Amino acid sequence: MRLFDYPFGATPLDPDEIDGLKLRHISTRAELDRWEQENIQEALSWLHRRRKSDILAEGFLCQLHQQMFGKVWKWSGEFRRTNKNIGIEWPYISTHLRQLLDDVRAWIEHSTYPPDEIAYRLHHKLVWIHLFPNGNGRHARLIADVLLEEVFSQEAFTWGSANIADAGNTRKLYIDALRAADDHDYSRLSNFVRS
Repeated sequence: MRLFDYPFGATPLDPDEIDGLKLRHISTRAELDRWEQENIQEALSWLHRRRKSDILAEGFLCQLHQQMFGKVWKWSGEFRRTNKNIGIEWPYISTHLRQLLDDVRAWIEHSTYPPDEIAYRLHHKLVWIHLFPNGNGRHARLIADVLLEEVFSQEAFTWGSANIADAGNTRKLYIDALRAADDHDYSRLSNFVRS
């Protein structure tokens, strides 16, 4: 089925996660991408209307993912319950997430890094932990942007100035930057987020 032809660097879903598709009429990857993008647009509107809250809270991260994908996937906003080709083992998600959020709060409080670096490090670690069955990159990019805008009063990242979801050079540069960050080299990610 063409629906589950995954783009370069995407995380495959297991059969139970695929069964979580709410819109049974979807039959191609392009249709799925369109419905997810429409749901994400609604989540962006929700973000601007909501009462401001602690964005560095597990509950907020899950709520945002649910807002982004809840019309498409039954499991949206819920941590994954399977291991993937990337990410930590699923039983440790909450522990690693709690440590990351504590680290980010400390980085902000002590000005450990400049705002951009705090945001892209948060993004990288969220992708590395891989909280959800799918949508982790889009979710982590949005969280980084919200952090920049709401905590630091700065402009959101440009993320390579192209659609990262589309297969192509921009997506490859993004994946390569994440892989370099896995090895503690953030220089590519630093360049990419504002390119």
